[in-house]
Amino acid sequence: MATAPVAEAATGLVIRPVQPTIGAEISGIDLSQKLSSETIAAIRAAVIEHKVVFFRDQKLDNEQHKAFAAEFGPLYTHASAKRDDNLAVVHQIAARDEYVSRFQKDVLPGDAYHTDTSWRLVPTWGVVLRDIDLPPVGGDTLWVDANLAYEGLSDELKQRLEGKFVTHNFQAELNGAGHDYPLVAHPVVRTHRESGKKILWVNYSQKPQILGVELAESRELLAEILRQYKRPEFQARFSWRPGTVAFWDNRSTVHYAVKNYGDYPRKLHRILIADEPLYADL
Repeated sequence: MATAPVAEAATGLVIRPVQPTIGAEISGIDLSQKLSSETIAAIRAAVIEHKVVFFRDQKLDNEQHKAFAAEFGPLYTHASAKRDDNLAVVHQIAARDEYVSRFQKDVLPGDAYHTDTSWRLVPTWGVVLRDIDLPPVGGDTLWVDANLAYEGLSDELKQRLEGKFVTHNFQAELNGAGHDYPLVAHPVVRTHRESGKKILWVNYSQKPQILGVELAESRELLAEILRQYKRPEFQARFSWRPGTVAFWDNRSTVHYAVKNYGDYPRKLHRILIADEPLYADL
């Protein structure tokens, strides 16, 4: 497990881990420029290995943000966006967003650990987030190594979760945006297709429920998983500053935005990267 900066001789990138298994800062790159295929491959490999990577001192507009994200797969337009806009894939994440407030209104403070688009049959694989308007202090984001969260479970809990599925209910918000989408279920313990590691994968912002057990047992198991997510040794906590870009693997992490900055209208722009089709048209 790497703990020292690693220089990529072929690309000029310098990769410095921020925690032993999750998080790395990448320097030696200007994301506003066209990148070589070798650099794109090195960044993707770093995202898979470190789960989330950070770039400092970047100056991107929406078009450059979009161009960078598109190097890693087809871009996904969020269900809440206006789809007739060429830049609809650039989704504003705002502290005062009423849309977000509605679907998180029943989540207890400190519990909104989540992954993006988990309500979809095939969730997005990657996320590229950049700052637009930051509070003077505060507003960190936590990312959780969901493999470590799984490995830290007792053998008894691993056995209880094996083969279980969880629903993430986003239907009211989808219906409100004019979309009709079925409720789907995903394995609570997923296997990452590229790393082969087992991932503990639950979205607490979307009314999760574990299927095949009594409701009381579902709540008990969900509480145990959430306890794992909250363990600091499984996390990377990152402080934003102007010119920051974060890029993470949505399949191997969950994240949590720390809201400790009062009424400041914090804003970021997010682009989601679609995963490859996983299922045949049956």
